[in-house]
Amino acid sequence: MAATPPNPADSAPRRRVSRHRGEGQWAAGHFTPLNGNEQFKKDDDGLNVRTRIETIYSKGGFHSIDPNDLRGRMRWWGLYTQRKPGIDGGKTAILEPEELDDEYFMLRVRIDGGRLTTRQLRVIGEISQEFARGTADITDRQNIQLHWIRIEDVPEIWERLEAVGLSTTEACGDTPRVILGSPVAGIAADEILDGTPAIEEAHRRIIGNPAFSNLPRKFKSAVSGSPLLDVAHEINDVAFVGVRHPEHGPGFDLWVGGGLSTNPKIGVRLGAWVPLEEVADVFEGVISIFRDYGYRRLRTRARLKFLVADWGAEKFRQVLEDEYLKRKLVDGPAPAQPVERWRDHVGVHRQQDGRFYVGFAPRVGRVDGTLLAKIAEVAEAHGSGRVRTTVEQKMIVLDVEEAQVDSLVAGLESLGLTVSPSPFRRGTMACTGIEFCKLAIVETKARGISLIDELERRLPDFDEPITININGCPNACARIQVADIGLKGQLVLDEDGNQVEGFQVHLGGALGLEPGFGRKVRGLKVTSRELPDYVERVLKRFQAEREDGERFATWAARASEEALS
Repeated sequence: MAATPPNPADSAPRRRVSRHRGEGQWAAGHFTPLNGNEQFKKDDDGLNVRTRIETIYSKGGFHSIDPNDLRGRMRWWGLYTQRKPGIDGGKTAILEPEELDDEYFMLRVRIDGGRLTTRQLRVIGEISQEFARGTADITDRQNIQLHWIRIEDVPEIWERLEAVGLSTTEACGDTPRVILGSPVAGIAADEILDGTPAIEEAHRRIIGNPAFSNLPRKFKSAVSGSPLLDVAHEINDVAFVGVRHPEHGPGFDLWVGGGLSTNPKIGVRLGAWVPLEEVADVFEGVISIFRDYGYRRLRTRARLKFLVADWGAEKFRQVLEDEYLKRKLVDGPAPAQPVERWRDHVGVHRQQDGRFYVGFAPRVGRVDGTLLAKIAEVAEAHGSGRVRTTVEQKMIVLDVEEAQVDSLVAGLESLGLTVSPSPFRRGTMACTGIEFCKLAIVETKARGISLIDELERRLPDFDEPITININGCPNACARIQVADIGLKGQLVLDEDGNQVEGFQVHLGGALGLEPGFGRKVRGLKVTSRELPDYVERVLKRFQAEREDGERFATWAARASEEALS
């Protein structure tokens, strides 16, 4: 398909320019007024900032960086300023950006499909140890984030990453972010089809392409042929979900318009079946609609989910077919319900080729550079040269011979990485939190780790799948609305009337089986100190009141407010 040029003045289809400011849709002729973000993107493509980083900022240091590059365009290369230490959560919304900025950066390494070689993993570990004070976090979008990065070191870091086929290109910013993929694509015995070729082709066409580097806001995508529905397709801007068409065979069901943050929406099916070889075309068509018709006037309305909500599935599909693909899509079936409630691939599983893959669980995605290097070493010692990250902040070692499985498991366990985790370790996620994030109000990573430890001690016999997602602010990077227990960080009053860190609680959210958002109990807020007591109390009530085989989310939907308090 022909790509629409990125210049809004040249964008197709052409429309008569209107004086009405509208929603800032280029395709409707609404190019002004521009908010600050749209202005700096118009002034210069974010992709161009790399040259300035390499030739000016890395030599002149932090204070040589132009503010529009510092808090804007540098995100196009995976760089965010991190939070200055010692600023409490009550100051998050009060201080100016320059008051919150530390002189160090978070750097996000882009890992499309979660695919890594052990060599690549080792390089990330080495960069962490040498340039990032040992920090490393696995995100719920299959990336790895580093902290304490100095601008002076960025060119060398890029050189080392790119030497092994990794990059930070468009890992942040108003861009096509990492393309999620099943971490067991091409190897799982139950796979419907392998989406890897589609991810690779979409990446080739779109990532780093100026035609798609100025989007209204971030664009999240996913491709998976796993029947476990293992990429959280329901909350992506575009997602391709493996299905079997009764006439055409394996392909993908097309979803658009999902997203969380402060206005969450579950994606909608377009009712279209897409064969593997056409995924990149459709991907390009959907992202082009977002670029041309997306709402640019207000940042709070600039995600694709708002356009999909206003248009509806039928109109969106019609525009996609008529204006971008220039052909009709084939109608197709919805994906089947997954048979397993965990979809993180933790444990020991047989591959298509008779070998095994082994998934293990760090706590809330928190690892470090030394540990990443040791994981690579253990994997290689047992015959594997491939590892994967998951959307649940977990990791997987691939291609292990049966005779090597027990030894590999023992090697991982010796690193504190369990293949048979408790439900609490397996099901708890946390965002970056106040330790590094300028938007956060409360601590998350350390809180999540201590909560896991407490629940394992207090409820050693609890064996039901449970998800506990902890977020440091309302933006839902850790998917709080779709967790069994979602915890949104905020300042609350303790029993003595003091303002302290705490959480608003969401209960009974879910993806996969019956996607939906969690329930909020009126007035229910929990201090960080009280959190283990609260979660223990609710889980014991669930155990006491649940019907045979009932999931937590189902129970939470029908339970009394008293039982949930």
